Amino acid sequence: MEQGRQGKRRVARDGSVNWPGTLLNGRPRQRQDLQFQLRTRSPHELWLVIVDASASTRRHRALSDAKGLLAQLFDDAYRQRARLALLTASGAAPKWQVQGLKASSSLGRWLDSLGAGGGSPLLAALNEAGRWLAVRRKRFPAEQQRVLVVTDGRLKDWASLPSLDCPGLLIDIERGPIRLGRAKQLAAQLQADYRHIDEPVAG
Repeated sequence: MEQGRQGKRRVARDGSVNWPGTLLNGRPRQRQDLQFQLRTRSPHELWLVIVDASASTRRHRALSDAKGLLAQLFDDAYRQRARLALLTASGAAPKWQVQGLKASSSLGRWLDSLGAGGGSPLLAALNEAGRWLAVRRKRFPAEQQRVLVVTDGRLKDWASLPSLDCPGLLIDIERGPIRLGRAKQLAAQLQADYRHIDEPVAG
């Protein structure tokens, strides 16, 4: 995954967890699976997280397990003093939960209450995210933006997707004996890295 235009990083044995780099190697199961980072003159970071909470994500504990991964991510954002934007896609329209605020413990309570239901306005969420990031980039040009999309990819055909213009990672939470595999296509068209939540950690 690209490291963005600002700031420099190097792999470390301690320090703050590099979640994008860690998740690219699969879901971490023990401490040695984590990647750490040291920073020099690091710019402020913004992590924009889009969570697909449509009815289909209830299957096979998909959203439930994704919530565990998100809890780790929110905790790390809090410790790194990163800013978070959080957009949920369920029901008739996407909904902002927070927009560029410092991560706080209140996100844990929101995550506990998150349930799945309704349709999947994920395409609307992606378009809304693209517009919001473009506006924010003009206001904070030095900010390092990243996008994480959590979805099972169970969408109807899509004609076009927005350009998010920053490093992205899509975590595929589709499970079950019959999989449509659309999340992988979605990641490719978004020019985002792709990982399935159940993929074993790379050796």
